[in-house]
Amino acid sequence: MGDMSNSDFYAKNQRNEDSHAAGFGCSLMELRSFMELRGTEAVVKSQEDYGGVEGLCKRLKTSPTEGLAGTQADLEKRREIFGKNLIPPKKPKTFLQLVWEALQDVTLIILEIAALISLGLSFYHPPGESGGESCGAAAGGVEDEGEAEAGWIEGAAILLSVVCVVLVTAFNDWSKEKQFRGLQSRIEQEQKFQVVRGSQVIQLPVADIVVGDIAQIKYGDLLPADGVLIQGNDLKIDESSLTGESDHVRKSADKDPMLLSGTHVMEGSGRMVVTAVGVNSQTGIIFTLLGAGTEEEEKKEKKATDGAAGINAPGSASLINVKKPDGAAAMEMQPLKSAEGGEADEKERKKVSVPKKEKSVLQGKLTKLAVQIGKAGLLMSAITVIILVLYFAIDNFVMQKHPWMPECTPVYIQYFVKFFIIGVTVLVVAVPEGLPLAVTISLAYSVKKMMKDNNLVRHLDACETMGNATAICSDKTGTLTTNRMTAVQCYVGDVHYKEIPEPGALPPKSLDLLVNAISINSAYTTKILPPDKEGGLPKQVGNKTECGLLGLVLELKRDYQPIRNQIPEEKLYKVYTFNSVRKSMSTVIKLPDGSFRMYSKGASEIVLKKCNHILNEVGEPRVFRPRDKDEMVKKVIEPMACDGLRTICVAYRDFPSEPEPNWDDENNILNDLIAICVVGIEDPVRPEVPDAIQKCQRAGITVRMVTGDNINTARAIAIKCGIIHPGEDFLCIDGKEFNRRIRNEKGEVEQERIDKVWPKLRVLARSSPTDKHTLVKGIIDSTMADQRQVVAVTGDGTNDGPALKKADVGFAMGIAGTDVAKEASDIILTDDNFSSIVKAVMWGRNVYDSISKFLQFQLTVNVVAVIVAFTGACITQDSPLKAVQMLWVNLIMDTFASLALATEPPTESLLKRKPYGRNKPLISSTMTKNIFGHGVYQLVIIFTLLFVGEQIFDIDSGRNAPLHSPPSEHYTIIFNTFVMMQLFNEINARKIHGERNVFDGIFRNPIFCSIVFGTFAVQIVIVQFGGKPFSCQPLDLEKWMWCVFLGLGELVWGQVIATIPNSRLRFLRRAGQLSQKDELPEEDVNEENEEIDHAERELRRGQILWFRGLNRIQTQIEVVNTFKSGTSFQGAGALRRQSSTTSQTQDVTNVSSPSHVSLSNVVSLSPSAHPPPFISPSSHFYVVTDINVN
Repeated sequence: MGDMSNSDFYAKNQRNEDSHAAGFGCSLMELRSFMELRGTEAVVKSQEDYGGVEGLCKRLKTSPTEGLAGTQADLEKRREIFGKNLIPPKKPKTFLQLVWEALQDVTLIILEIAALISLGLSFYHPPGESGGESCGAAAGGVEDEGEAEAGWIEGAAILLSVVCVVLVTAFNDWSKEKQFRGLQSRIEQEQKFQVVRGSQVIQLPVADIVVGDIAQIKYGDLLPADGVLIQGNDLKIDESSLTGESDHVRKSADKDPMLLSGTHVMEGSGRMVVTAVGVNSQTGIIFTLLGAGTEEEEKKEKKATDGAAGINAPGSASLINVKKPDGAAAMEMQPLKSAEGGEADEKERKKVSVPKKEKSVLQGKLTKLAVQIGKAGLLMSAITVIILVLYFAIDNFVMQKHPWMPECTPVYIQYFVKFFIIGVTVLVVAVPEGLPLAVTISLAYSVKKMMKDNNLVRHLDACETMGNATAICSDKTGTLTTNRMTAVQCYVGDVHYKEIPEPGALPPKSLDLLVNAISINSAYTTKILPPDKEGGLPKQVGNKTECGLLGLVLELKRDYQPIRNQIPEEKLYKVYTFNSVRKSMSTVIKLPDGSFRMYSKGASEIVLKKCNHILNEVGEPRVFRPRDKDEMVKKVIEPMACDGLRTICVAYRDFPSEPEPNWDDENNILNDLIAICVVGIEDPVRPEVPDAIQKCQRAGITVRMVTGDNINTARAIAIKCGIIHPGEDFLCIDGKEFNRRIRNEKGEVEQERIDKVWPKLRVLARSSPTDKHTLVKGIIDSTMADQRQVVAVTGDGTNDGPALKKADVGFAMGIAGTDVAKEASDIILTDDNFSSIVKAVMWGRNVYDSISKFLQFQLTVNVVAVIVAFTGACITQDSPLKAVQMLWVNLIMDTFASLALATEPPTESLLKRKPYGRNKPLISSTMTKNIFGHGVYQLVIIFTLLFVGEQIFDIDSGRNAPLHSPPSEHYTIIFNTFVMMQLFNEINARKIHGERNVFDGIFRNPIFCSIVFGTFAVQIVIVQFGGKPFSCQPLDLEKWMWCVFLGLGELVWGQVIATIPNSRLRFLRRAGQLSQKDELPEEDVNEENEEIDHAERELRRGQILWFRGLNRIQTQIEVVNTFKSGTSFQGAGALRRQSSTTSQTQDVTNVSSPSHVSLSNVVSLSPSAHPPPFISPSSHFYVVTDINVN
């Protein structure tokens, strides 16, 4: 692995080398270098150095059959010498680091600087008493010394409120990070592994595995450590996570025994001795090189906050999160990314390092909206400052003809700083920093609650995408059914038994063969254990179908264990494990006389095709002709399948000892079988599933069943679940028919063919994993409907990985699911239950609605505050809402409101509407109506108070107050009324679909209530005791009552708005809408680009425009010079019209030589950007030079 000395572990481990690993026959370094060999090289080395695997086990003081003794002292010693099986996680950020990051927010920095300038200037007094008067209006009104000295308060108060905002932000980030570490460790504890200790097979958490353990590996495992294969059956491993090669690698003890951590078992089973764990395993070494465990990471951290290819494996990553080269395993811990980097760019960051899917719908819409609002805010604040400065200058120096005196400069500057602070405050209020916060809080809260609903969310945005789901493709077994298989019918010796017969009723020969075939030809890890509780059902461990068959053996009053003890796993001659292609499993044993017998079992229609004999009523084989097969299918298999049973055929075949058959020639071996019996296994539908499916259908979600089962079984179960209702127009087809319909003559899948099939398809039976993937891809890529379909998929098997990754949301089964499926999924269903998916839909919709509620509230405040500050500043030279007050309003409406509105619990009513779809604007017409309606009400009230308030309340006017004058009651009333209106509008904001009753379920959300009352209490304190820093004058009870009364008016006004029909308001529908252009299809996002999202595109676009601007200026100069020098253009042919369909990324087209001037009448600009102001759009001459803008 190159220069290894750079890391700390090696130094530590060096000291162990001398004592030769304290009594073990090989040291850590020897094992490490041994694990780097592959294939025959490894076999040779293992033979030469250790005397094969047995020798290696001896040196590691372990037994290949019985495993470690498992004594505490021995395990501790092994951990000390060979290391623990975990990669040390990256240190979490300290609270101070998070504070520092929160301070990086641009708006806050501007405010801090302004506040500091204001502070500095407030301590400066112009020289001499007369100086005061001579500065004219500027210093007028400084009545007494006390007031002048209070000038510093405003600056200090701004700094204080900045500190508040920063602490709240940092605390939020910190608690979020803590939550995700918790989530991560929970994901890790979920992964257990089978290990032999003291000759008992036990399940251990992955972190407890030590070197020398004997691990049992089977189909679907994610290997937790490096090891050497002791014995394997038909083992195939997917090593793409380490090598990038997608072909499965065949492993066997004599050819290639090396098994590496982080790789997936795709087929077969076996046992291995663990030789390297944690940081010394192959994956661990890669992690170390990437710096997950080292310190120098910290220094690079700043440069690459979201770099490191997403591998800062947070949580004690027990080798689970291997980053696949294609980002397939896209790290579980995505959400942590968002905790790094300032609040404002959080949402842009959140998706950066998951190339897994395009940006989540919500995130895309929000980013777009935030950019729109930000631009508007910036414009408003700039105009505000310019107007204020101009007004002041004109008023003082032009109208009143005051000379500019040097000693007055600081006073003037102080004025300018004040104006600047007002401008910045407008900006602060306009920019919704609360948006990313609301999203994060809402998602984090949902994720936490979804745990209780048996949804373990691995990628944050999956939760929200689920709310938009329009289709769910679900497995049958274990998701829609209970996954407790019981044999209920069988066909033995020419008789179809509708119930399991007494053992006496069966021919003894057939019975013996059947019991042997089932006991030996099933994974030895599959067992039926006594029930945990008295009177409970026996516990089924391992493959559930096999459990059903073993249950049959027990019902026939036989026991499978003695047979297995007689022929232990090592003695099995050859095993053909079950996979999705074979759809059967076969085991060969050597009989005492040297001949071979193969037992086979599998899907009945597949195994029966290969039988040419069947056991008759006395247990002797008789010929089984094709027409007998057809009759058997009609009389036995179809009736069983129509009862919703899964049919399994058990068969056997004898081979002579001489000549030994060629076991690799599968087609000839798995043929000419003798059928023993057909068993009908029932897997009852989960009782809660039909109701859950009905809810889905009501919510506008189509449920499709994709199963490997027989079509009749599948149809029967689909009817029981309510996926299909007799008499409807739908399709139930099997994989063969599906492929026939969607492929053209060349065998290629055609989208338009899929489009003919999927809308009506409800059941896809006998489907292979590829069919599932094809279906999911077909539905997602379909352009038939006006909305792009959002597809959720459930899966449990290893082969479901591709479909789970392709889907918008992949659900893996927590109990039955293999590690590979879990790795590819977004959400793990911890109870394997379909009804949990419905809960996920509910939570997803709730997230979307919470964000919308928050937006509706936030934007109302924004619109009002900005307009008030802007007009107030323009008309009265002073914002009616002071900087500190604005910051307080900002705090209420951003941080607290996002907490209050984002934590609304979901209700069943969410499932009564159709999904929103990807193109629906974030702000619906109802919300637009509410925002503008409430905005109008608030503006009317505030302007009334501002201009005639002093007459209504009979108080001094607060308008045109000089610098540092004491706070006026007038402006205090305006501020207080404003806050009261926000508080009551927050209650209005709880409903976004125009519901009348805004108090509905308000007490179910304690956070909301406490925040509303808390804000109210703090507001009282601020107004009564805030004094100078908050520019507040205490109010008496009557004025308070007026403020509250005007606030309550919001609720009444809300009812008025609800009465106006939306159809009247055709305009204003498009805020935050994702147009087609913004949705980059996945193919366009090429490798280098996947790290780029909206914000960066904006920057790029800025750069490109800048280059273009420069280009054009150069060109114009050249053109002018050309004209000056009088040379005419050579050859009109050189003038090439250039179409301006330049793409956003490659904005620079190369024209054959720079001397050609290309005329373009369309200034090629991306739609949202305007040409730089110094270029008149009429000058269409420009030369495109060869610049590569990247």
